[in-house]
Amino acid sequence: MFRLIQLELQKLWLNKASKVLIYISFILPFTVLILSSIKINFFGFFTLELGELGIFNFPIIWHITTFFAAQFKFFFAIVVVSMIGNEYSNKTIKQNLIDGLSKKEFILSKFYTIVFFSLVATVLIGVATFLIGLYYSSYTEVAIIFREIEFLPAYFVKLVGFFSLCLFFGMLVKRSAFALGLLFIQYLFEWIVFWAVVENTTADIAWKVKSFLPLESMWKLIDQPIQRIIMTKFPEKQDLVYDYGVHWYEFVIVIGWTAIFVFLSYRLLKKRDL
Repeated sequence: MFRLIQLELQKLWLNKASKVLIYISFILPFTVLILSSIKINFFGFFTLELGELGIFNFPIIWHITTFFAAQFKFFFAIVVVSMIGNEYSNKTIKQNLIDGLSKKEFILSKFYTIVFFSLVATVLIGVATFLIGLYYSSYTEVAIIFREIEFLPAYFVKLVGFFSLCLFFGMLVKRSAFALGLLFIQYLFEWIVFWAVVENTTADIAWKVKSFLPLESMWKLIDQPIQRIIMTKFPEKQDLVYDYGVHWYEFVIVIGWTAIFVFLSYRLLKKRDL
């Protein structure tokens, strides 16, 4: 496993564009978290400090940071599809197989790299969240600090699932731009399925069906925290109550899609004439 990861890291580090995108995908979410914790003076009229709003209190901070950090996953998604596109355009995929790398090992090298970068991103976000929370949170009890830490593994699984989808699209079309375009098509397709189900059943059933589709299932792993933030300030607004928790079956759905995408990527490569 480590040999395959090292092989992929060498390729990525030799590509300047990939190197820049990797730095951005790691540094930008971390920087945004740091900037969000400082005071912002609006031309002397008032000063906004998000820490004073309570959004950096434990345990809600685990939810907020993982949700917003996940929005930057598209930068590394470009790296993932580029890993495949460059292999075909530079003919290195054929050379790797000639040099003794099996097709299974080739796909696994991509997947292991996805897992590695997702794990590093999760650790960085986890450390940043913990430190910011310790500084701002009014709760210091260990049980409260780690109460909702399940958002971290949810963040990790969400990244691995999304990048595995990108891996499959990259293998399917062999071109980075087209693979990213398929992400948008997938997004539209899931909404088409949703409205088709609504027309024949009810909205509740349509949402349940949509929650089993790839992009929606990944989104549902970490629901938006906006309503939750408002609820903490206006607890009397019962109409804002919703289920924002991380559930085991959501993990199962995304992990299932991840396995499917990796398997389909391998099948494509196995059947394809290089």
